[in-house]
Amino acid sequence: MRLVFAGTPAVALPALAAVAASRHELVAVVTRPDAPAGRGRRLVRSPVGAWADEHGVEVLTPARPREPEFLERLRALAPDCAPVVAYGALVPQVALDIPRHGWVNLHFSLLPAWRGAAPVQHAVLHGDEITGASVFRLAAGLDTGPVYGTATEAIRPRDTSGDLLERLAGSGAGLLVAVLDAIEDGTAQAEPQPLDGVSLAPKVTVEDAEVRWSEPAFAVDRRVRACTPAPGGWTTFRGERLKLGPVTVLADGPELKPGDLLVERNRVLVGTGTVPVVLGEVRAAGKRAMPAPDWARGLRLGADPAASRESLG
Repeated sequence: MRLVFAGTPAVALPALAAVAASRHELVAVVTRPDAPAGRGRRLVRSPVGAWADEHGVEVLTPARPREPEFLERLRALAPDCAPVVAYGALVPQVALDIPRHGWVNLHFSLLPAWRGAAPVQHAVLHGDEITGASVFRLAAGLDTGPVYGTATEAIRPRDTSGDLLERLAGSGAGLLVAVLDAIEDGTAQAEPQPLDGVSLAPKVTVEDAEVRWSEPAFAVDRRVRACTPAPGGWTTFRGERLKLGPVTVLADGPELKPGDLLVERNRVLVGTGTVPVVLGEVRAAGKRAMPAPDWARGLRLGADPAASRESLG
């Protein structure tokens, strides 16, 4: 089949590479427009666009996929199908109707669970034990189309969203190509999503990533892991923001009020609504990330008897 691939961030690259290496013909990619980045705010190509440039594949960057110029070019390319992975814009019906087999989306959840922009983050945040990837046909509505196939993935106790997404991107790439092969062969069957089990996964904001030390330790752990690497779990210390890497929940430990610090020789403990947690890496504003004990030593927290009375948040 002739394919036009739609995607934007790096998580789409395993699927893009798998599609390009498949028996199908990749004729173009659609990605979000170049965006300013870095201190110089120069325009930077998306990871999908940069991959296509490197491999000599045509790149389409409509500001909105309903632009007449984009629709005209898409019709001229005459794709049989348009695989999609994290494109980042709603595709209007007029564009959905152009490929004869429609647009086929790889989504990182077991639909209808976690429809929306941040399925992996919400799965980690809510303590799911199993998640996966789904390939479905795009339709009007938020991730509501019929599903061609799924792949499951266990969520490990120490998984961050980044860890889990990396694995799903790999397994999902194979699933997407298998579905495209079945569509071409005429053996693919898309099943309507069940009405039960629907949950929504809106974008996780910086505000969502603030640690609530009054929550139980397991919830603090999940929030930080869910927000790693982006947008990054954080708290405040002495009025300034402090970014946090994943923490470790203690089976037991000294009694600490939520947010209270206890600096020991080789670890830094923080109180929660239940048992304390051990801080991992921390990054103060304008500083590099470092292990929490090094951060504490730099501030002489362990040498100051008042340090035990200091708090985060």
